[in-house]
Amino acid sequence: MKKGLKFFLIHFFVTVFFVLAAVSYFHPVLQGKVIYQHDIAQYTGMAKEQNDFRKRTDTEPYWTNSAFGGMPTYQLGANYPHNYIKQLDRTLRFLPRPADYLFLYLIGFYILLCCLKVDYRLAIVGALAFGFSTYLIIIIGAGHNAKAHALGYLPLLLAGIVLVFRKKYLWGFLLTAIAMALEIVANHYQMTYYFMLLVLVLGIVYLIDAIKRKDLKHFFTSVGLLLVAVLLGIATNATGLMATKEYADWSTRGKSELTINPDGSPKNNTGGLSKEYITQWSYGITESLNLFVPRLFGGASQENLGEESKSFNYLVDKGLPRSSALDFVSGIPLYWGKQPGVSGPAYIGAIIFFLFALGLFLVKGKHKWWLLFGTLMSLILSWGKNFSILTDFMIDYFPLYDKFRAVSSIQVILELCVPILAILAIKKLFKDKVSQADKINALKYASATVLGLGVLLFVFKGTLSFVGAADANLRMTGLEELPEMLRLDRKAVYTSDLLRSLGLVLATAVLLWFYLKGKVKTNMVVIVLGAMIVFDLVGVNLRYVNADNFVSKRRMLEPFQKTGADQMILKDDGQFRVFDQTDGFDSAKTAYFHNAITGYHAAKPAGMQDLFEFHVYKGNLSVFNMLNVKYLVREDEEGNKFPIENPNANGNAWFVEKLVQVTTADEEIKALDSLDTKRIAVVNTEKFKNINRYDYKVDSLTAIRLTDYEPNHLTYTATNANAGVAVFSEMYYANGWNAYIDGELKEHFKVNYVLRALKVPEGEHTIEFKFEPAVVEQGSSVALASTILLGLVLLGGIGFSFWKNKKQEKS
Repeated sequence: MKKGLKFFLIHFFVTVFFVLAAVSYFHPVLQGKVIYQHDIAQYTGMAKEQNDFRKRTDTEPYWTNSAFGGMPTYQLGANYPHNYIKQLDRTLRFLPRPADYLFLYLIGFYILLCCLKVDYRLAIVGALAFGFSTYLIIIIGAGHNAKAHALGYLPLLLAGIVLVFRKKYLWGFLLTAIAMALEIVANHYQMTYYFMLLVLVLGIVYLIDAIKRKDLKHFFTSVGLLLVAVLLGIATNATGLMATKEYADWSTRGKSELTINPDGSPKNNTGGLSKEYITQWSYGITESLNLFVPRLFGGASQENLGEESKSFNYLVDKGLPRSSALDFVSGIPLYWGKQPGVSGPAYIGAIIFFLFALGLFLVKGKHKWWLLFGTLMSLILSWGKNFSILTDFMIDYFPLYDKFRAVSSIQVILELCVPILAILAIKKLFKDKVSQADKINALKYASATVLGLGVLLFVFKGTLSFVGAADANLRMTGLEELPEMLRLDRKAVYTSDLLRSLGLVLATAVLLWFYLKGKVKTNMVVIVLGAMIVFDLVGVNLRYVNADNFVSKRRMLEPFQKTGADQMILKDDGQFRVFDQTDGFDSAKTAYFHNAITGYHAAKPAGMQDLFEFHVYKGNLSVFNMLNVKYLVREDEEGNKFPIENPNANGNAWFVEKLVQVTTADEEIKALDSLDTKRIAVVNTEKFKNINRYDYKVDSLTAIRLTDYEPNHLTYTATNANAGVAVFSEMYYANGWNAYIDGELKEHFKVNYVLRALKVPEGEHTIEFKFEPAVVEQGSSVALASTILLGLVLLGGIGFSFWKNKKQEKS
């Protein structure tokens, strides 16, 4: 009983400590402030119509017309029936955002290390090392909440796998199933996919170990249990997964119908994302050393150099006021690596880097090998196009690898593996079973390796250019010597951060040497090591995410302010679309106030993407007309926005006189070049073969108008003396939109590459389009059944454990 109470109190106070650590770093949340995150501001614009509908009706629309001409809300935070795992997730993330994500990092990694039989004191140190890893903090500052959310649950998932292989079958099964369910809730499948690559590496290492120990029965039992647990966890999220798969096929992540590019040349890749897009963010091979030295390649694309910099002093000498010069160097492009831009380095900490090296010399057995190979896999794949032989192989032949962009983010696996081996190294150092000579030799080898690497970085500093890709643009300001000053500043931070890292490594090596010589006790090593790791990581993190990133809650709830153009357009109470030509395709600002043809999303509707590339960028007015773009927003010479009304917009719906037959998607999109979309529509008869009439009579009395609007339910009245075909300025999405004429379900079809069309009989009729996605009902049934099953297994496990403990007490 006392043992159980002690166990509970230790982990309870550790949890409280992590709560305090998370809230302390993000302390402005205690003042009611929120962190300003660009991606979340854009999400707010995308989800505005959905959220307003939810507040007004207390139901989910599952569709929004405010962005990209219309799209499902499956990737915009839609809530599904019977998603009880999401309620569990919200309970676990009880702290104000973003402290909740940091808490998940800390508690998840702590549980993982405990499952690896690490003492709770060292597990705390390891959790701090993982939780405050610079990349994990930077993604929070950038607004990559789904990524942070998913990474928070990966250690828990790994902990469940470890428990099963430790023959803790019941609790390992339950932890794996629950963690997998929570991982899927986080809705960042790229992170989950990368983790599964690590699990594959782990499985191969464990299989080899099982063969050596002649214990294949345990191995395959564990694999079988884990597969069932993973499938059960996935099934509890069936609705979201099924809906996402359905949408992905319709988005830029799916297979393109087109075989040509906008210029008419053959399209090399039709299976989803192109290699160029996938590998756009590829880590430079040498740049990866910023794992050890944070500003080896400058740090961030916008970094504050302060008043001590060469650039600041140069600007002041050139006559700029000190305040203006300070503003300029507060966001200077210090980063000079090969990526298009970064928010900061993927710094894991000089101390953790050193301890990882120590682990390579000191730790033996299967844990060392899967952690090492997982780290190497992650590192090499993060190089992307800079190591194309492997990257191209993965894109061409490895299932689903080509569905994800920004391959540099696979370094999250490295961020997970390195601190585990680092803590296992300290654990081994504390063990009596390892000889003193082995410990001292390992410390010597690790120190020589890491300090030697630092010396090499000093020696070869003169061979580096320190020149960024955009430096030439700085000369356009008339300040000819500014690029050279910036180059000197990059060189200076390279040197200062390298000295910083070497100093931390040397201090750690001395501390461990004193421990091995019996001059420092174990507890003191743990305390000092933990303090140094926090000092190291938090010191770097505060350069990129700090109190200055926080704003009032209202600013994030209302991230966009109305311009004069917005105010003028909002006076028009009709239903139409707006295209702000000053914001471009990748902005959700317009969607916050109006229905737009633009938006901000990693998986855009493929049809709208194609329309932009083939027609919108070329200013094809007939395409604007068919999309019912009534207002275009432009900017005058003084930067003020103003709207231009398009008098030729086709409206919400119209009857056409003729259907032009084509047989391929290429022909369909090319036909829009000079099409009078008000009179003629293009239909692909290979896809819609039931169309048997192509000419129709439209007279002056023919009319169709939108009478009632909800994002998921559109009602029209139509009057026509003849049977005809009505075209609607809405995106065609076969998996959910149903058409009704006078309450009777009718088939509709796609025209003009993206729009809906419907055969309408003569006379007066009420036409309705309702979004009724079957995937929600089907997925919810699977999710409910799976959640009940998981709950029963959990209750059974608790009951079995209670019975087992009672039995042991009696005996």
